[in-house]
Amino acid sequence: MRIGGTHYRSIWMEEDPAVIKVIDQRKLPFELKVVKLENVKDVYDAIAGMVVRGAPLIGVTAAFGIYLAGLNSNPGNWCDEVNLAGEKLISSRPTAVNLKYAIDLMMDEVNCAGSREGMIDRLFHLAVRLAEDQVNECRKIGEHGVALIRDLYKRSGRTVNILTHCNAGWLACVDYGTATAPIYLAHDLGIPVHIWVDETRPRNQGARLTAFELGEHGVPHTVIVDNAGGHLVQNGEVDMVLVGSDRTTRRGDVINKIGTYLKALAARDNEIPFYVALPSSSIDFSMKDGNETVVEIRDGSEVTHMEGWDDKNKRPARVRILPETSNVANPGFDITPARLVTNLITEKGIYEATEEGIQSLF
Repeated sequence: MRIGGTHYRSIWMEEDPAVIKVIDQRKLPFELKVVKLENVKDVYDAIAGMVVRGAPLIGVTAAFGIYLAGLNSNPGNWCDEVNLAGEKLISSRPTAVNLKYAIDLMMDEVNCAGSREGMIDRLFHLAVRLAEDQVNECRKIGEHGVALIRDLYKRSGRTVNILTHCNAGWLACVDYGTATAPIYLAHDLGIPVHIWVDETRPRNQGARLTAFELGEHGVPHTVIVDNAGGHLVQNGEVDMVLVGSDRTTRRGDVINKIGTYLKALAARDNEIPFYVALPSSSIDFSMKDGNETVVEIRDGSEVTHMEGWDDKNKRPARVRILPETSNVANPGFDITPARLVTNLITEKGIYEATEEGIQSLF
């Protein structure tokens, strides 16, 4: 996708095989800062500190972290060091299932009875393949999902209004995005769309990232406060809700950014379709019920303070918005029951959010 007319991915390599580059998403939309990841600590800090975020991108970044662990390992103790790196990285974010999926795939290539050089080569090629697979999967999600947008446009003959939540765009993946992939494709095909972008407190990833992405691509959009979503749905200003997923259970429960559940309730109450776009790697077959999820509780400073841009002094600004004596709770995710999900949009097609529907994916 584009920033200032230049094509970017959210993670990439250039000439130096020992350096992985990512966009520091904490700085957007005010500053485009590229961060170099050169070792396991860099990768851990980038994931835990939300330099990179979004389930698909977290998985790919972790894969490159395992590769860097192998590349930088001591020839006399390389196997133990890579295994320790896997254990460290798996703890960087607890909710996104893609993290464990990618690390498990990478660790399967670590054969302690083999050679270190062979292991490094395998890890490199697998990390690159996982990144390319992610791009292809998101493109296919777009191809399947755009049919739903096209059908709505054909029936109404007017602009299709889509409500989304948080950032499930190319910044959260490697390219295209999940929930945004059908939107970008619809826009590029000339189907008139308008996106309602909720701010997504507490880190404002909708207002800061999704709005930034859509603006760079020329997609018409309007930013709203989180709690305006239900009002818009209730008043007929939304044709469909389209969100991503950090983890989906084998029965179709969707674990996604806090606030997703409220959008699903509003959609159901007003008979608006609620779609979840995700790669099949975001499905956790070990988890039957969404309530089995350990929801990440994030630092309270994300709620007590607001980050923004000081127009007067032309610099980032951070201000307190709560009384110092107030307690804060900051759960990062919520669970949307499968019964509220109209369909899952995957790279393999569109499926019901049921155990039978998900099993048919494979």
